[in-house]
Amino acid sequence: MSLRLFAALALPDDIADRLVALMKGVPGAKWRPRENLHLTLRFFGDVAEPVADDLDAELSSAAEACAPFEMQLRRAGSFGGADPHALWIGASETPALAKLATACERAARRAKLKPEPRAFTPHVTLAYLAKAPIERVQGFESRLGLFETPPFTVERFGLYSSFTRREAPSLYRLEAEYELRG
Repeated sequence: MSLRLFAALALPDDIADRLVALMKGVPGAKWRPRENLHLTLRFFGDVAEPVADDLDAELSSAAEACAPFEMQLRRAGSFGGADPHALWIGASETPALAKLATACERAARRAKLKPEPRAFTPHVTLAYLAKAPIERVQGFESRLGLFETPPFTVERFGLYSSFTRREAPSLYRLEAEYELRG
């Protein structure tokens, strides 16, 4: 049996509430439920259970090497260029956040998973888009170009499993949590 896994930062309740309040004004947006808001550090994909056990051990070691840090979410954007497929809120690119993402990537490689081909782009996905009018997407990005949350402290991250559903948002389950101790 395999699990579809990813490592992510959960958001503090007050930050998640602020993001939910932004979810409007774009026809064709499938807004993410509040409980699905997170910042992905590394998507691992389908992982066999023995490999998942190795990954868990490696992520635990990664947490030992990373210290708690402060970060902020700021500005809106989209993926997909002229044919956008997702709306997001970005994250301040701090050295500590980059170090944690790199540690998760190294953990994946030590667990014998394939390297992630894309560069780490810290963000929280707010919506997936289906034929959203480009001018509305651009308006959303412009309206939130100066958006930022108060700083918040990251003290842990989690390993989550994802269960996709046809007509509903994916379900996420916390499989393990790692306290930053570096």
